[in-house]
Amino acid sequence: MDEALVRSLTPSVLTVLVRRGADFAAAEDAVQEALVEAVRGWPSDPPRDPKGWLVTVAWRKFLDQTRADRARRRREDRVDEEPAPGPAPAVDDTLQLYFLCAHPSLTPSSAVALTLRAVGGLTTRQIARAYLVPEATMAQRITRAKRAVAGVRFDQPGDVATVLRVLYLVFNEGYSGDVDLAAEAVRLTRQLAARIDHPEAAGLLALMLLHHARRAARTAADGSLVPLAEQDRGRWDTRLIAEGVRILQAALARDRLGEFQAQAAIAALHADAPTAAETDWVQIVEWYDELARLTGSSPVVRLNRAVAVGEADGPRAGLAALAELDDTLPRHTAVAAYLHERDGDRATAARLYAEAARKAPNLAERDHLIRRAARLNTHRAR
Repeated sequence: MDEALVRSLTPSVLTVLVRRGADFAAAEDAVQEALVEAVRGWPSDPPRDPKGWLVTVAWRKFLDQTRADRARRRREDRVDEEPAPGPAPAVDDTLQLYFLCAHPSLTPSSAVALTLRAVGGLTTRQIARAYLVPEATMAQRITRAKRAVAGVRFDQPGDVATVLRVLYLVFNEGYSGDVDLAAEAVRLTRQLAARIDHPEAAGLLALMLLHHARRAARTAADGSLVPLAEQDRGRWDTRLIAEGVRILQAALARDRLGEFQAQAAIAALHADAPTAAETDWVQIVEWYDELARLTGSSPVVRLNRAVAVGEADGPRAGLAALAELDDTLPRHTAVAAYLHERDGDRATAARLYAEAARKAPNLAERDHLIRRAARLNTHRAR
């Protein structure tokens, strides 16, 4: 593919879209997505009219963006079916696009952000929330990444670690956010694990399967969230759990531990407990210590570790661990509320649950926290 030609055409294609009525930001996104599609198709089937091809595809991408709500509903219907255990199906082009967006010329954080936006279908706000940064900061990062990709060679795929990070974030957004992408992330990770001999690819697949196995039990009939300790474990998918544990054990046996394997080990310990009371919290704390080492003491890891310490050594020990963290960290207030509730301080817990509800990243989590606060206030009023 003639990269110089592509670069020279980009400004004129962008101008055509703007003249047709697209706002500049949306037109820029559409043109960049058209370029990604050109990377995939032009080497084997170059168009006779490159500019006309780019204008047509970019305009189609723009129209698709303006119909985002309807497209989202269609996507949710399409991925609603649970991913079946077993060998991965034939590889499609989606995984290839993940690798192309994870370009070596980009920093890992920029490559992840660009891939989530261009291929994963997440909004800038959702990506910013995953990274714990302001939306404006993430918008600038994505824009810079697009500009960088527009001026480099497209025949150098990115590294596996970056693609794994993207798939992990897509799964998390689909599992706990507003868009259902979890099954798609599982599908692509199956493909990746089947294609490459990489312990962390296997670890990530195991992690996804173990979390996805609890999907049916995560919400009540009215749509409200059900905490892990209160879930009906009879509704967990034992086939996915068995597959996840088997994949994890094979990965751990290779003695090349990574953060996804460590997270999967924690998920496996939860899955292995017949009841919440029988959870091996001491071993979970040990795995969180290992995970903190692997991630450079990630604040999110340390936050989750504080919960585990509260279960293993008592709520006051958990509060002591929590006190070492920045209280502006997302979900810090909700964890503090839970540990104070465990410690018997219902007044403080109710106040903190209400405060956490105001900071909740989505409606389901907000309603759950409001219910916790209301329950404690009702108990105190009796």
